[in-house]
Amino acid sequence: MVLRLFFRSIPALAAASLLSSAACAQEQNFSTYLQDVAIKAREEGVTEGTINSIFAGMTPNDRVIELDRGNVSSGGNVNPATGFAWLNSYISRHNTQARINGGRRTMQRVGSLAREIEETYGVPEQILVAIWGHETAYGAVKGSFDLPRSLATLAWEGRRRELFERELIDVLKIADSGVPRSQLVGSWAGAFGNPQFLPSVYLRLAVDGDGDGDRDIWESDVDTLHSIANYFRDAGWVPGIPWGVRAYVPNSVDRDAIVNPVEAEECPRVYGRHSREMTVREWREMGVEPRGAIGDDVMAFLFEPDGPAHPGYLLTENYRVILEYNCSNYYAMSVGLLADEIVQ
Repeated sequence: MVLRLFFRSIPALAAASLLSSAACAQEQNFSTYLQDVAIKAREEGVTEGTINSIFAGMTPNDRVIELDRGNVSSGGNVNPATGFAWLNSYISRHNTQARINGGRRTMQRVGSLAREIEETYGVPEQILVAIWGHETAYGAVKGSFDLPRSLATLAWEGRRRELFERELIDVLKIADSGVPRSQLVGSWAGAFGNPQFLPSVYLRLAVDGDGDGDRDIWESDVDTLHSIANYFRDAGWVPGIPWGVRAYVPNSVDRDAIVNPVEAEECPRVYGRHSREMTVREWREMGVEPRGAIGDDVMAFLFEPDGPAHPGYLLTENYRVILEYNCSNYYAMSVGLLADEIVQ
């Protein structure tokens, strides 16, 4: 068979794993698994030279598996009313004054560029900068894990094989396009560059904003901001409406009457904390008063991060676009609030 001939051309790969087979959801040894991935990568057009250079001598990374299995949301101080971390505790750890100041400096540095990108994609410049700040502290902390090795380890381990095997093949495609291996570093979970894109996202949505032939989300401000904006536009950002505004919520609101009847297929625990959607005008009629600029005809849902009697927010579909980047209410809230702080 042709595949068997391709198979023989693979150089010797890593030997036995440092982890026992009992610690791994995949019963194949690591080398055999990489050979299977190599077949799939060839079928998708990845060249033999790239496969050989990336996979040669590769071993699984025990630290990556350790981090994956220990990956739980930071609880912080828990609000007994909801069982969730206090929003203020999360915000104080993530939206530090240093991060806010860094965002303001970044806005000054990119200047008219960010405004031009906002005009092109319809995504506010402060949202783009806030994402950049949250993901990599404006490019200062991009990760140092070898991406192909991390993705191969996570795919082989098997807990989320379908996701990570796809990303592994896609990072091979990125290498095949000419991106040097030395640049393919990032988080332990396979995200990289200023916006921390996964390989599949890079291939689909990264933009060569300056027209130099490279989609450089590692060093280029232009490509970074164009790429984040393209991601948000693709996810459905609606120009002209805010991500959300703080709102006064009286005790008289019947919360049983505003329960969302629709259960989300993805991230149900995140979306399950949102009320049903109504127009801002309808919220006003219930006594809920927005504390920021938002049109009466805008559809919004109520989110009370720390439960009743604590600050509430009227959030729009653009908030849910932020959730597409990272499906966490606290992440999305912190991005929106950081964006607001940056332009104050």
